[in-house]
Formats: sequence, C-alpha cells, structure tokens
Amino acid sequence: MSRRILLIGSITGYQTRVFAEAARRLGHDVVLATDQCKKLDDPWGDHAITVRFQHPEAYARRLALEGPFDGVLAVGDHPTLLAAMTARRLGIPHNSPAAVEACRNKYLARQLFQGAGLNVPAYFRIRLGETSWPEPPFPCVLKPLGLSGSRGVIRANNPAEFSAALGRIAALLENREIRRLKEEQNRYIQVEAFIEGREFALEGILTGGRLQVLALFDKPDPLDGPYFEETIYVTPSRAEPEAQRAIAATTQRAIEALGLTRGPVHAEMRVNARGVWMLEVAARPIGGLCARALRFLPDMPLEELILRHAAGEDISGARRASPAAGVMMIPIPKGGIYRDVAGLDEARATPGIEDVVITATPGQKLVPLPEGSSYLGFIFARGDTPGSVEIALREAHAKLSFEIAGELKVI
Repeated sequence: MSRRILLIGSITGYQTRVFAEAARRLGHDVVLATDQCKKLDDPWGDHAITVRFQHPEAYARRLALEGPFDGVLAVGDHPTLLAAMTARRLGIPHNSPAAVEACRNKYLARQLFQGAGLNVPAYFRIRLGETSWPEPPFPCVLKPLGLSGSRGVIRANNPAEFSAALGRIAALLENREIRRLKEEQNRYIQVEAFIEGREFALEGILTGGRLQVLALFDKPDPLDGPYFEETIYVTPSRAEPEAQRAIAATTQRAIEALGLTRGPVHAEMRVNARGVWMLEVAARPIGGLCARALRFLPDMPLEELILRHAAGEDISGARRASPAAGVMMIPIPKGGIYRDVAGLDEARATPGIEDVVITATPGQKLVPLPEGSSYLGFIFARGDTPGSVEIALREAHAKLSFEIAGELKVI
C-alpha cells in the first residue's frame, strides 16, 4: 500500500538518493527535505524542500505544514533532531527530540549510560578556551562531542600528546563548516580513558523501544590509535555466541537509557574481559554506502526494509539473505588532490568481490582522518564465510593504486 514518507537528509550524503529511489520502487510518495542551496531553484530536480539543520524547531514547523505523512525518516546524524521535532508536531511515532539529542552528544550519552549502570570509562569534557581541567587518565582518547565517523578522535599516551591532540581538535572545531552548524556540543572536547578490546558495530531497528538486531559486524582491524579510522566491516560476527548475546543485551540497555523508541539504530561498542562497553548509539542507519553490504530475504536492501518499517509495516521476520558479507571503506592514505585510480578492473575481478565504488572525484581535495570526514570509496564482498569475505576485501584493496597530487599552497 502506498504511503507518504518525509525523508530528511543531507544533499551531499551518499544515502539520501538511495533511500529516495528505494521509496519510489516501493510505490511510496516520497517528499524530500534537504540542506540544498536556497538561492538555486530546485538544483537537483527532485522538488526537495530546503531546510537548515541548525534551526530544527523553525523548520519542523515548516515541514509539518507539508503533512500529512505516514512516516518520517532521517538519513545521517544532522537531520535526526529535525526529524524528531517534525514527527512530534505531526503526531507520528518516532524518537523524542531529547533522546536524539543525547545520541548526538557524547557527554550526555556517557551520563545516561553511567546512570543506567553500564560500563563507562573515566571521562570529563573541556570547553574550548578553558585552560584548566582534571588530570587525564592516560592512555586516553580525546573526541569532539558532536562529530561522527571517528572524525577528530585522537589517542594520547602522555601530556605532550594530550596537548597536541587538544590543539588539533580545537582547530578542527573552529572550521567554518562546523561552526556554521551552531551546535553547542561542538564547543566541547571529551576526554575518556582508552578502552582495550575488540570493536563491533550493530545494525538494528526499534519498535516500541525493543531492539531487533539486523546484523552484528566485526571490525577485524585493530583500532588502538593514534587515530581510529574504520575500514572493514564483516558480518556475521565471529564472536562467541555468549559475547554476541551480551552485545545485544547491552545495546538494548543503552537504548533504554537514551530513551530511543523507534526507527533504525547504529551502535558501536568494545568488548573485553570486563564486558561490553558502549561507544555510541546513533538514531540512524549505517552511514555512507555501507548499507549495500546488507540484504534481506528474498532480495531486499536495508533501505527498503527501513522504509517499510517507517511506513508501519511489520518487519519482525526480516532475515539476512547471504551467508557472509562485508564492506571496506577505502581510507585516504594522504592529503592532496585526487587524480585517478589504477587497478579498478583487477580489484573488481577478485573472487568474492561484488563491487568496487570509487566516490572520490578527480580534482577533489582529500583530507585524511582525524580532520577528514570521507573515504575514497567502498569495496563490497560476499562469500560463504566471514573469513573469506575479509580476505577478498583485503586482496581487492591491495590491487588499487591511487594517484594523489600534492596540494599547491597559495602564498
């Protein structure tokens, strides 16, 4: 049955167009709201409503006038608060604005996790411009409160590294792109004790506050710093069943602590001898093009599954379609200007590889982590086992050679 869905996303996000296309395939009437340029008349030809995520209350009033809608869906971190406020005005089941704000603020999330009795590292926050703070718990991790995707996250093992990391993150937060968002959490840096252990990511969906696990991903590369660039995700997880049950149970407790009730969630956690440690829970689906790694029986992409749920369908019987699958987010090896890639055909011909998608464009300025927020592209693989998928991803990546020119400095 056709439904009218409000889809709120960034004009530059990989996922916004993918979700819009999936909604149309389902026969839904999709209304797009994006942060496109106000000065251009429908620049993308999609009749999208122009919004600004830094003014969610005002634009929630504007979007509510476009109703009625059967569902509201946010794609990406920045649109989640606007989606929650709009859904509240329309009376549509959704996460509360307070719960979404907690997801987007690492300090608030830590406080709520601590109050719920979850494992929480020693932590404190520093406001930009402050000159005194508690003694850091070395080794520690410094991170901006409001950024995602490991952007600005740096490990420090001693006072000298701490001072350098603090200055580097402060400079990042003064970036015009971040300042224009006018988000209070981006005026703070959080300091946390480093958590040892293996890292995982859980993709799920909530109905009435109850978690339905869609996939649990291993992150096989060690993420010990000094930066925390994510590369490979493989599912199903190779963790012991007991550990997987503990991850799901702890994620459910974290969701309840945050107050989330409905829609997609992407959670990340570490596991060690002391148990499961939640890193964060985001009230949105997995980012970038990574969703392509997940398909559900009989042949349904993740975007379609999420849209069906947003439209009110029962998706409790959803099951992953392939034995094993994975994605590699191709890291940026150095800063500069992207020129070209060699070995693309060879990488695509690697056994087990489903596709290699290069999202960088010639002439694009590349900025690696921790300042950067993008990847060169994505490699997708499927196979009989998680191990074979991981091997295929690494072999395909080894066949790629990127030409990155040095950036000319203006003097």
